[in-house]
Amino acid sequence: MKDKIHKLKIRAIDRGIFEDIKNGLKKIETRAAIAGYCKIKKGDKIVFVCGQEKIEKKIEEAALYKNIGDLFKHYGVKDIFPRLTTVGEATKNIIVFLTIAKKLRSLA
Repeated sequence: MKDKIHKLKIRAIDRGIFEDIKNGLKKIETRAAIAGYCKIKKGDKIVFVCGQEKIEKKIEEAALYKNIGDLFKHYGVKDIFPRLTTVGEATKNIIVFLTIAKKLRSLA
């Protein structure tokens, strides 16, 4: 089966995240396990888009975790959130992103 290309938008307000990906500081991208994201597989490509700028990355690994705690058993905070230091800070950040995503889906 041919590898797919997935487009992931990053809001302008989250430009720092885009820059961290671009500069190699953010090594792990996390997304809620909704239907579209569950289709992303190892070997696929992701095109991150922020404004007019794009970055293309090849997926080295794709995994689903039952909860945030399981995620942090496998990855360090700095790999996912280079600007944060604790699991507590990272968990709050993930909850904020999930809340925003849910609100945006309800507006669609």
